[in-house]
Amino acid sequence: MISPSVRDRFLLDPSVTFLNHGSFGACPRVVFDDYQRWQLELERQPVEFLGRRAPELMANVREALGAYLGAPADSLSLVMNATWGINLIIRSLDLEPGDEVLTTNHEYGANTMAWDWLLGKSGATLVRHPIDLPVESHDDVVESLWTAVSERTKAIFISHITSPTALIMPVEEICRRARENGILTIVDGAHVPGHLPLDLSTLGADIYAGNLHKWFCAPKGAAFLYVRPEEQGWVESLIISWGWGASGELSPSTFVQRNEWQGTRDIAPFLAIPAAIAFQQELGWAENQARGHALASLARRQIAELTNLPQICPDSCAWFGQMTTFPVGVDDPLALKTRLYDDFRVELPHVTWNGGSYLRASFNAYNDEADIDRLVDGLRQCGVGEPRQ
Repeated sequence: MISPSVRDRFLLDPSVTFLNHGSFGACPRVVFDDYQRWQLELERQPVEFLGRRAPELMANVREALGAYLGAPADSLSLVMNATWGINLIIRSLDLEPGDEVLTTNHEYGANTMAWDWLLGKSGATLVRHPIDLPVESHDDVVESLWTAVSERTKAIFISHITSPTALIMPVEEICRRARENGILTIVDGAHVPGHLPLDLSTLGADIYAGNLHKWFCAPKGAAFLYVRPEEQGWVESLIISWGWGASGELSPSTFVQRNEWQGTRDIAPFLAIPAAIAFQQELGWAENQARGHALASLARRQIAELTNLPQICPDSCAWFGQMTTFPVGVDDPLALKTRLYDDFRVELPHVTWNGGSYLRASFNAYNDEADIDRLVDGLRQCGVGEPRQ
């Protein structure tokens, strides 16, 4: 059982079995207190805070975050969320009719919607390559994806950890091969910071967007966009504000300048990022990540015994971390998810993907085996695993 003192360090409703850290995260009390401290400091002297102190404060955060991610501070822009960062990149790309962006059928729906909408304006095309389940080998995934690469492929967009299927994709090998072929790589790392060890200096991605409000445990509204120095010149901004002309002219300005000042906004979520790093260090985050994976592995084994359904990937930390997606074999996964919450106070998302019905469970520092028991008992009482008449 997890120590009550660890569970109490989060602000979550104790009446809910919370197995959905992957959607919006959960902020620890100490990080939330730091966030509110910065908000109060801003309101005491807004002009002093935003007009004179903000640039140095934000630079200090980017230095701390860069050390955590293995990235230069001036290659990081602090943005509201990973979707914001991906939209920024899509809008900045200079694509022509006939150009292609290659992706998979495991991507986050809001991002594929943005690609479809914005590429359609340029006449370029988003190519969704299917990666069928179950998956067995990372090499097979890479080779399968590469069958869809053509002379028209200008960029590859792929999730590091997929949202619907919670799979860890072989992004390092994909980035390496793309670099050899002159193809830009754009990685959606929304679920990765704080979930998996991440070193952007060795990963090889040209562009990487990551959320900090999820597994990193920062406040809502904290995320980053990483762009390799060689690619920063063409990256614009979603908002044209004073940062665009930071040098006194309409251009040039740096990648950070163009994107850091977005008009008046609350920068407190960004300023609480060092507190989230300190919380991880205090708690022993690598041990927590291993423990979360062990819980995810135990949950999927117990649910597989209940449903007698084949799982979507091997039982290995190479394929999933603290979050796992498992088939439930029901006609209406939304109804199942709703009943789990309404009747049993178990919170986790449903997934309808490629014709199958799934649930996705996340495990973090505040979870333990008792949470798995409540989930499995709830599934059993909802009739999951019973033979159909």
